[in-house]
Amino acid sequence: MLAGSDGHGQWHDSHIPPVYCQPMHSVAVVAFPDCIAFDLAIPVETFGRVSLADGRPGYRVRVCGTDPVVRAGPLRIATDHGLDALTDADTIVVPGCSERGAPDALVVALKAAYANGIRIASICSGAFILAAAGVLDGRRATTHWMGAEAFRAAYPAVELDADVLYVDEGQVLTSAGASAGLDLCLQMVARDYGSAVAADAARLAVAPLHRSGGQAQFIMRHRRRAATELDEVLRWIDEHADRDLTLRDIAARAGLSVRTLNRRFQAETSQTPMQWVTGVRVRHAQELLERTSDSVETIGYRVGFESAANFREQFRRVAGVSPQGYRNTFRASG
Repeated sequence: MLAGSDGHGQWHDSHIPPVYCQPMHSVAVVAFPDCIAFDLAIPVETFGRVSLADGRPGYRVRVCGTDPVVRAGPLRIATDHGLDALTDADTIVVPGCSERGAPDALVVALKAAYANGIRIASICSGAFILAAAGVLDGRRATTHWMGAEAFRAAYPAVELDADVLYVDEGQVLTSAGASAGLDLCLQMVARDYGSAVAADAARLAVAPLHRSGGQAQFIMRHRRRAATELDEVLRWIDEHADRDLTLRDIAARAGLSVRTLNRRFQAETSQTPMQWVTGVRVRHAQELLERTSDSVETIGYRVGFESAANFREQFRRVAGVSPQGYRNTFRASG
């Protein structure tokens, strides 16, 4: 039995000793036009530096490209292997991509690899490519929080959880954006070789073996993409969220009945007015946790929560981590 994940960036070691007599595990990292270079580099560096107890490397890493030279943003990546090398891999890692998506040949290759039982993982928006290949249908998955809405619309057959750092579904794994790819790679090392080897890999990466909380704490909330009829009242809420606001207060400010206000909020924000107020208060609290030394209790009162207990409860519900945990992660040292 391999180590398992609870889906929140936490893995559980099975305590089974690593098997060192097995052939070296082969990892194929895919390069394709407009892939995200940072996402591609994470598995190359993480797996490439894993060392076993007897000194042998834990993985053989190959970059397999759709073309001999692939453009990834301002970089040009020369590849030594084509997509045909994916059939020899034990694990395939797909980096994030631009809105162009992936070449059809890669989607076909991933379908074949999945049918052959090869483990497939994606980092960031690479989940869109796995979904296009059909390997996420009926499964739980994640992707970068900024792409969650578009992902749900495009792939309703996938159970998307945009709050976690990664999801381990056994043969198929997905991660949130950027550094969450490192969490995902360390999870796979732990599954393959146990906690001690994974801990060494984490130390080499100068990273924790697993991080508290999930992706929710990184989300920039209330980012409206276009002007709405609620703009004026939303600005007013942002300026007065520290007050003891009621639904009637907000409706009066908007010049609407409570019923109409609720309907407009649901249509334009997918939230109730009071849910929006709570989110604004949490965002304000995040800013204070990052830049002040005020106590958690003081910050809770400053942003409008009626008690410290309610503040902690609502903050954890919205951000996925405690106020102190958020401060420990984001507060600038010194």
